[in-house]
Amino acid sequence: MKKVIEIRGLAYDYPDGTEALRGVNMDVFENQSVCLIGPNGSGKTTLLLHLNGILEGNNGSVRILGMDVNKNLKKIRAGVGMVFQDPDDQLFSPTVFDDVAFGPINMGLSEGYKNKCPHHLSFGEKKKISLAGVLSMDPEILALDEPTANLDPKSRRDLIKIIQNLKEEGKTIITATHDLNAVPDIVDRIYILNKTIIGEGTTRDMFLNAELLKSQNLDIPDTAILFEVLSCFGYDPANLPLSIDDAIEHLTKTIGTEGGHIHLHFHEHTHDKLTEVRKKHGHHGHV
Repeated sequence: MKKVIEIRGLAYDYPDGTEALRGVNMDVFENQSVCLIGPNGSGKTTLLLHLNGILEGNNGSVRILGMDVNKNLKKIRAGVGMVFQDPDDQLFSPTVFDDVAFGPINMGLSEGYKNKCPHHLSFGEKKKISLAGVLSMDPEILALDEPTANLDPKSRRDLIKIIQNLKEEGKTIITATHDLNAVPDIVDRIYILNKTIIGEGTTRDMFLNAELLKSQNLDIPDTAILFEVLSCFGYDPANLPLSIDDAIEHLTKTIGTEGGHIHLHFHEHTHDKLTEVRKKHGHHGHV
């Protein structure tokens, strides 16, 4: 596969001297969808801002599409589409049409939006407009900073579906997010970042590494936690479902082979196991 992002030994300090990134090494290949997760202040947004030269590292190198990011800014900025966490940071034209330039039908936005003022739209609509504006330039790489942050449930679902569609179309995507419930739906590979790369692997491998997640104040998706609870009652799937789609597929298959039902029971160790699950995921109520 073609390597489209190559980061070696990247280090960056904020102007006040605070260390933001240290010795970051990372490879992303064409058509991959990868994710940066980590605790607050871990450098996720800072790393994204190096991909099109908004920030320049103190040490190390960043190569995008085979080019040194600091020597080919014009070409690289055409090749890397950045969607910021706050859409107001990149919506500045008087109308949606001017911001997007092309009809954003793929974003689920009707033609009626084109003459509206972006700043009169809802936050979710602004997110879609921001993404549509970036996609209108057809970048080879899409960089998304907290794409689902501050969205209502419907807007969040809509945006996840858009990202899923882009992934299925083969767009190379790198996402920074705290929304761990969305991660299994939109990425193939996870990088855990805390100033440097702490761990990397497939989505499943990373979410099954409980000790690593705990060390970085991270947790598994809510769907997986539910199945951990079910395992306390004797229902223990071979592959822990990570998303709602995984859960539906697994339960449908299991119920179909188990006479139309699943088996749950309370045994002598259930209470202790439930207590362990509560503690593991930061819940301290009584069972």
